[in-house]
Amino acid sequence: MVSHLVSWIVLTPILGLAIIGFLRNAGAIRWTTLGITLLTLGLAVDLWVNFDYAVGGPQFIDRVAWIPAFSIQYAVGVDGISLLLVLLTAFLVPLCVLGSWRSITKNVKVFMMLLLLVEGAIMGVFTALDAFLFFFFWEITMIPTYFLILFWGGPKRTQAAIKFLLFSLTGSLLLLIGILSLYLVGGTFDMLALTQVAYAPEVQFWIFLALFVGFSIKVPMLLVHSWLAEAHSEAPTAGSVILSGLLLKMGTYGFLRFCLPIFPETSVAFAPFIQWLSVLAILYGGAMALAQHDFKRLIAYSSIAHMGFVTLGIFGFNNQSVQGAVLQMVNHGITTGALFLIAGMLYDRTHDRTIDNYGGLHQVMPRFVVVLGIFVVAAFGLPGTGNFIGEFLVLAGTLSHSYLMVLLVLAGIVLGAAYMLGMFQRMALGPVSPQNATLPDLTRREVATVIPLILAVFAVGLYPTFMLDVTHMSVAVLVKDLAQVQPLQIIETLTAP
Repeated sequence: MVSHLVSWIVLTPILGLAIIGFLRNAGAIRWTTLGITLLTLGLAVDLWVNFDYAVGGPQFIDRVAWIPAFSIQYAVGVDGISLLLVLLTAFLVPLCVLGSWRSITKNVKVFMMLLLLVEGAIMGVFTALDAFLFFFFWEITMIPTYFLILFWGGPKRTQAAIKFLLFSLTGSLLLLIGILSLYLVGGTFDMLALTQVAYAPEVQFWIFLALFVGFSIKVPMLLVHSWLAEAHSEAPTAGSVILSGLLLKMGTYGFLRFCLPIFPETSVAFAPFIQWLSVLAILYGGAMALAQHDFKRLIAYSSIAHMGFVTLGIFGFNNQSVQGAVLQMVNHGITTGALFLIAGMLYDRTHDRTIDNYGGLHQVMPRFVVVLGIFVVAAFGLPGTGNFIGEFLVLAGTLSHSYLMVLLVLAGIVLGAAYMLGMFQRMALGPVSPQNATLPDLTRREVATVIPLILAVFAVGLYPTFMLDVTHMSVAVLVKDLAQVQPLQIIETLTAP
């Protein structure tokens, strides 16, 4: 079983589609979907238990020829980086099922089947060792996400879904060009073998650019972020959690799997630009979040700022910054996923996303306010929470590059505290709004949904070693040569005859 564990993790949600397809009762569909996602979580935990922390490369590899004529394989495996993201995916999706238990009443079967499909596809992205297989799963994630927004989203769901689709297709086209170019030059789709190919400078530049922009759209980085706020705010609760908690991580994971190991010289050359763009994203995301009156849009813009920390750390090229970036990917998934879940719980009661229409909720929904307060302080990185550790490591790694960057990022952290505490103050404190005077507090199911997230936030914040040990060797292998790499001379490359 252990030797095929990764394949079972990828295939269990997909095979679960067939089971759901035979069910008719909505209750049975919900419980069966929850059972399938919990089984996937159990398999992911088993993978973690059997993982060898001393190995930096991929483990539990399954490799089968798929399309031999083009050297395409079904090849999956995990290293420390991908293992954390597999665990994050397996952890969040059951909570998405619980968070949709009462809010999704139409076409429950289709909704749950789409959730399982997107879970299996995301698992495929995080475990693929073949570039074609990676792209195959990458494309599959787009389809269920589009339909989740289109059929179960808010009032402007059609516009949001189409915008998400157009941006996703643009990114996918660039990734396809980049991956096919890698195959034409290297003669293989094997992602490990592609790191050993010698690429001419001009080839490096253009393939890197295609891959980088394609991944940047998914993150999303500043300049290609305009789809994010609408998609997050109009998606149903589960869709928002999957978008923010998991799909955004696919972009930064692509940087770690393709850009850095395959094109180290080009990555080093572009690093200053990317890091400054990341700093601007932290400040821009914070400023935009501060100006929001819609709580889902506020959380969406906060994601731009938080993912800015991730890209800043990835292109820091040292153990501290990259470890912090990977940890921050997990922290963001937990914290922002939780914020979208509790936003969905409130929206289910009021069908109103306007922050200023709330007030005094501590008198009406005390359990809700306690939970909201925990994730508000976690979001801006209060010591003792996971975000504090991730942000600290990224900042420590960035100090070797620029003190100015660190100072600006610290200003971004202050902005984060301002918009999060401002939202909390407007919603939880003050007099009770008349229209909210009779709102019911969190149910037992809702409390059960958020308790695992609360435990995770403090577990990472108080004992981050259990995660850092998982990624230590994989990050060390990734960054060991980057410090000595000479950057690609971009101007000379572009002007060469």
